[in-house]
Amino acid sequence: MITVTQSAARQIRVAAAQSGSEDLGLRIAARRDERGELHYAMGFDDAREDDLVLSSEGVALVVAPAHRVLLEGMTLDYVELETGDFRFIFINPNDAPTAAAGNGGGPR
Repeated sequence: MITVTQSAARQIRVAAAQSGSEDLGLRIAARRDERGELHYAMGFDDAREDDLVLSSEGVALVVAPAHRVLLEGMTLDYVELETGDFRFIFINPNDAPTAAAGNGGGPR
C-alpha cells in the first residue's frame, strides 16, 4: 500500500528518536481540497482500533480508514530539493494532475 524509501526511513527514525516517539507509528493522512489537490499530514501516533498498520523499511505506518483510498500506492521519500533543503515528498498515483484542468479549472 505505502512504500517508504530508505532515505525517508532513516529520517523518520531520527525524528522519532529526537522526539522520544520510538514506540509510536507514523500516522499518515491525506485529504483532497475543493480543487481536487491532495494535502498530506504525518506525525507520530498510537494506532486506533480500525487503523491499518503496516511496515515499510522497518517503519510502522498507521493509516485511518478514511485515508486508505487516497494513500493507496503512495511512496514517501526524503530528498534534497535544493542544496541543504531536505524535505519529505509524497509520490502518489492518486495525486495526478488535478482534473480541474479538464473541467474548465473550476471547483469540483
